[in-house]
Amino acid sequence: MELKNQVARSAIVQPPMREAKFAIGQVVKHRIYPFRGVIFDVDPVFANTEEWLASIPEEVRPRRDQPENAQTTYVAYVSEQNLLPDETGKPVSHPQVPHFFKELKRGHYVSRDRALH
Repeated sequence: MELKNQVARSAIVQPPMREAKFAIGQVVKHRIYPFRGVIFDVDPVFANTEEWLASIPEEVRPRRDQPENAQTTYVAYVSEQNLLPDETGKPVSHPQVPHFFKELKRGHYVSRDRALH
């Protein structure tokens, strides 16, 4: 029985880990929609519900095998395929930015010295 459980556990296939394209504190903009934000969290792979995924238009629906980024302007869960670096150097206007970050330096927010989770 134990051998059978070990075989079953080893058969679980995990998606390959990928390195995130965007860093915590990086200012980004959406590839299609007119909003920008700052990355404050990254999931290594898709970690939302199937219902949420199905509600997104197919042309911008994220792939499951890529990092997902939480960002602000409003709080959104956005796949990296739909994000581009924001090169304006302008701050992001959102009341939670000071909660996560100390300051904006050269277009990148500096994280506060505390755990975010």
